[in-house]
Amino acid sequence: MTASFSAANRTEYLDRMANAHFDILIIGGGITGAGIALDATSRGLKTALVEMQDFAAGTSSRSTKLVHGGLRYLKQFEVKMVAEVGRERAVVYENGPHVTTPEPMLLPIYTAGTFGRFSTSIGLMVYDRLAGVKRSERRHMLNAGAVLDSEPLLRKNGLLGGGRYVEYRTDDARLTIEVLKEAVQRGAQAVNYVKAAGFLKEKGNGGITGIQAVDQISGQSYKLRATKVINASGPWVDELRKIDGSRHGKTLQMTKGVHLVFDGTRFPLRQAVYFDTPDGRMVFAVPRDGKTYVGTTDTVFEDDPAHPLISEADRDYVIDAVNGMFPDVRIRAEDVESGWAGVRPLIHEEGKGPSEISRKDEVWVAPSGLITIAGGKLTGYRKMAEMVVDLAARQLEQETGKTVGPCITKEMPISGGDVGGSVNFGAYTERKIKDGVALGLDRSAAERLSRRYGSNVDAVYERMPDPRAKAELYGMPQELLLMLRYAIDEEMAVTPSDFFVRRTGDLFFRIDEVRQHKVAVIQYMAERLTWSGEQAKRFANELDQLLMEASGRI
Repeated sequence: MTASFSAANRTEYLDRMANAHFDILIIGGGITGAGIALDATSRGLKTALVEMQDFAAGTSSRSTKLVHGGLRYLKQFEVKMVAEVGRERAVVYENGPHVTTPEPMLLPIYTAGTFGRFSTSIGLMVYDRLAGVKRSERRHMLNAGAVLDSEPLLRKNGLLGGGRYVEYRTDDARLTIEVLKEAVQRGAQAVNYVKAAGFLKEKGNGGITGIQAVDQISGQSYKLRATKVINASGPWVDELRKIDGSRHGKTLQMTKGVHLVFDGTRFPLRQAVYFDTPDGRMVFAVPRDGKTYVGTTDTVFEDDPAHPLISEADRDYVIDAVNGMFPDVRIRAEDVESGWAGVRPLIHEEGKGPSEISRKDEVWVAPSGLITIAGGKLTGYRKMAEMVVDLAARQLEQETGKTVGPCITKEMPISGGDVGGSVNFGAYTERKIKDGVALGLDRSAAERLSRRYGSNVDAVYERMPDPRAKAELYGMPQELLLMLRYAIDEEMAVTPSDFFVRRTGDLFFRIDEVRQHKVAVIQYMAERLTWSGEQAKRFANELDQLLMEASGRI
């Protein structure tokens, strides 16, 4: 049993990185940075990545959790983006069916609504063609009766019919982690909680040669050197450009999106629904693991992007949207179990409101050589990475003579995705469930683990030798202890928040279990990672703050 990406070895990894020189150094451990790391290292480039928070702690764990093609962007005539991103959905799914799954989506049509029957039919048909949707997943138009058969909770007044098409539901944070783990497996070096505090530059021409990095856990400083430095820091790209002295021309416009989570007994949604609100925005309501989550809002955001919060106005907007479309549910504020706020780092467009700003991505190259990638969507992460690495590879060839091959990630399974493709994932999962049961797990736990970890589930099962005694000692379920041990050893989970938010998503979708087991998890991590008393208190307070932000109580 190896620990190749262990939280216990962070300092060792940083020391090793400080004594190396990289072809590519990436600042930012969200999905964009993780995708770049995988693309670059798979082409043979010596690659490093640092993230000042946890991996996926920003936008990449706080999205709508859909790998979708952007149907609504057809209204803005973003045809090229819809075509490219739409086609990428199937690529993301095939390379990681354990973190992405098809989700039939219902688009109801109402009198005086945003969409008419004819325009919806044409729009979905165009979407199918642009996105290269396979025949079995192409749109079907439904009459009002069929729509209500699919989802009886929908408002009946004014219902004309609807369209059903397929999107893909994902665990955005786990997608990011799995992409990054694959990059590390292929030779990349990556460490979380390391801030790029400044740039190393050549005297004379001011060309960037690396970064001044600071470990946010220990306070230790490091000099990390690379031929090419890529700024993939999402909401912080302008801050780094400012440090570089290259913040001019286009800049970011951050917007905030809020999602609320309800228990499935309180909001028993059968079918994912994509619907419009009275102010013309589009909102998703999605059933997931016994819960229903709804979002998103879209408002201008100018505060600290590390701590976007759900305001009362945000909460009321989403609740009003739910009650307007699902009137019999009669949701109230006290029904909100959890929720999250995320920041979208979009490229500013003068005169456009938050929902009108394009989600397209752009690459900017500074005089210092700093390469910045801004904008974009979760779904398009692989193509964004290909574009950035192509640019860096051309520059490396011109400057150093190093020859770099083409992108090879299109048919490359991410970590956990080596299950024989989506068509074989079900059978693979069944085999691994049986293996888990044979080791002493109950079937439901073995199924959850097999579906979450895919082809990595054997590495989770390897941590079974003494789980019953340990589980009793720390007062947590066997399944939870297995996930925790794996997250620390193989996914660089440094804090309890890393585990409960980014490695499991429990803070959003099983929040009562977080409250029940947080003390045991903190105790285990404190012993395993040899925290000081001050560190244990700080990390416990951080988790309590996140619980408060998500639900209004600890």
